[in-house]
Order: sequence, then C-alpha cells, then structure tokens
Amino acid sequence: MARQSEPERLPAEQLTVGDIARRSGVAVSTLHFYEAKGLIESTRTSGNQRRYERTVLRRIAIIRLGQRAGLSLAFIKQHLGKLPHGPVDQSAWRDLREAWRSDLDQRIVSLVQLRDQLDHCIGCGCLSLAECQMRNPQDILAGEGCGPCLLDADR
Repeated sequence: MARQSEPERLPAEQLTVGDIARRSGVAVSTLHFYEAKGLIESTRTSGNQRRYERTVLRRIAIIRLGQRAGLSLAFIKQHLGKLPHGPVDQSAWRDLREAWRSDLDQRIVSLVQLRDQLDHCIGCGCLSLAECQMRNPQDILAGEGCGPCLLDADR
C-alpha cells in the first residue's frame, strides 16, 4: 500500500494566496496583478506555489487605501518602495501619510474646482465648452491651447 505524503507545512509567518485573499478581502487575481506590478512580493515553494509573508497584508491595506483615495498604482508603488520590507511601524506610516498629503490636497483642489466649473456649464444645459455662448463664445479659448482650459487650476 502506497503511503500518502503529508501536506507541506508552512512557517507561521507565511500564508498561501488563498489565505491572503480571504484575510485582505482582495481577489486572488488582484493579488497576482499586484505582484505582477511589483506592489507585493511572494516566494515560491518547491511545487511552485506562491507564499506570502504575513506583513504583505499591511501593504495590501495601504494599496487599497491609496486606490480608494484615487491614487494611481504607479504613485502607490513609488511610495511603497520607501517602506521597510518587514512590518510597517508608526514612523514609516507617518512618513507615507505625509508624502501622500500634498498629492491628496492637490486632488481635492482640482475636484472642488471641477465641481464648481460643472455647475456653470450644467446651468445652460449644453455641456460644451466649444460651443457654449455663456462660457466660451466663438470658441475664444481655442487660443489657450487644447483641452479643458477652464478646468486647469493653474490658469
């Protein structure tokens, strides 16, 4: 009678992709995507199965928080690269938070400006900056360059 092999035992600090998906609330495919983008890392077993350190759960939480705030994955990756590979302590989190603050403040200003500009355009109902006689008569903004000139905060 052939002897059945025992399942591979994981070190306490390593989790399977299914464990990480359950604990983080992120789909396995999303974890694979994050890994392909260099946002998280795993190691491989002798059977080529992914194994994650428990600390990856914190990184996933940070990624999800950044995405919820509208930050790009490239921006998030840039800042995750500055974090230690082990546990993220309060000091590291504070540094990350401060690095994100100015970008988020700029986004807030842009969103408020966009909201306020849309109010003007929605008032006439045409939603066209090229043809609207109230906001852009005779397309005078064409000389300002391409794109939505009135929505640019720097002008």
